[in-house]
Amino acid sequence: MSIQIDCFKAYDIRGRIPDQLNSDIAYRVANATAAFLGAKRVVLGRDIRQSSDELADAVAKGLIDAGVEVLDVGVGGTEMVYFATGYLEADGGIMVTASHNPADYNGLKLVRAESRPISGDTGLSDIRDIAERDDRLIAATAGHRRQIEIGQSYHAKLLGFVDLEVLKPLRIVVNAGNGGAGPTIDNLETSLPFEFIKVHHDPDGSFPNGVPNPMIEENRASTIDAIREHKADFGIAWDGDFDRCFFFDENGRFIEGYYIVGLLAKLLLKQSPGSAIIYDPRLTWNTLEVVSENGGRPVQSKSGHSFIKQVMREEDAVYGGEMSAHHYFRDFYYCDSGMIPWLLVSQLVSISGKSLSTLVDDCMEKFPASGEVNLKVADVAAAIAAISEKYAAKADAVDRTDGISMDFGDWRFNLRASNTEPVIRLNVESRADNKLMQDRLEELLSDLERLA
Repeated sequence: MSIQIDCFKAYDIRGRIPDQLNSDIAYRVANATAAFLGAKRVVLGRDIRQSSDELADAVAKGLIDAGVEVLDVGVGGTEMVYFATGYLEADGGIMVTASHNPADYNGLKLVRAESRPISGDTGLSDIRDIAERDDRLIAATAGHRRQIEIGQSYHAKLLGFVDLEVLKPLRIVVNAGNGGAGPTIDNLETSLPFEFIKVHHDPDGSFPNGVPNPMIEENRASTIDAIREHKADFGIAWDGDFDRCFFFDENGRFIEGYYIVGLLAKLLLKQSPGSAIIYDPRLTWNTLEVVSENGGRPVQSKSGHSFIKQVMREEDAVYGGEMSAHHYFRDFYYCDSGMIPWLLVSQLVSISGKSLSTLVDDCMEKFPASGEVNLKVADVAAAIAAISEKYAAKADAVDRTDGISMDFGDWRFNLRASNTEPVIRLNVESRADNKLMQDRLEELLSDLERLA
């Protein structure tokens, strides 16, 4: 029976349970994915949400009916499916997760062979069309579901990004937000010299301490309090499927992902001199300076994981970073990981003997940034056009790689439509003038609020 499926987004599938996403839709999507890919072996993983087991079972059935061998890696994070799809040389992977969405939501993230993303312009719309028509593939010989243990190989891959011999006995606050990161930290702990202060550590799909989304300011207090109470060297918090990690310095100050991009770029360029580093247009000046000063080749990409991953492969980039706390690594199948960044930062702190605040203070002063501000407007395209009309004549440079970016010499901004939500996103930065940045931010917000 043909139906309309409304939970397809730009990069993945997310919806409220059960009206927007349920077992029937999960079955259809999985079966359609197998048909679209012509897949014989597909990795399946799931997060800790209360609806994930049921949806994973439906995904498995949709794949099995299509004749697929389902390689079930169990409960974990999205990056585990990325890793397993590449490591096991599977034809694709499906992760059941809604990341940082509320507890009554769930979703599916899809990849093809080599963990290449499947997004709106690379097959997701085709899969939706097949699923809506219910053109289901029923193979003459059904597939089967096999439990696969990848933990040891996955953890070894993560640890291979750092030199274990140089790591110091740091004290680190880790806040899993009752999402999926806790068990991975527990497994890595035995190989690391760190003392972990564990906050909201145990997986709990009801999210008793709030949705695991450190981008929400009020969700940061528990991490900050633990850092201060335990005099930790720094803190980390993750979203639900831990494909993003967020940093706090030893004083409990939240560090925008923008500045972490520069830190990781500098470190990885020492290991791979002259390599390309991929960055997105939202906040750029610090990244451009760090990459250029360290002999790298900065390459801009449109925001969003499918775009970043494509450009990384084209440029064979060692690293790509978004200010949204997505960090991508060539040696991790060009995919994003929420575990590799904090391991690298811990190595940097250990080797340098400097605190995290010292490592980022200079760049934060040189390039003060607003952080991303989200607003709802009546017409996103009209809002971007109106701002463009007002400011373009005064700009030294205008770039339309993603939304609109304007450079005025001593300050710049990027304004773009969200790929995942019905909002417009604004970022502003300046050159060593925090007041100028704040003034221009307020001016732009005032302009946008009149268009709301």
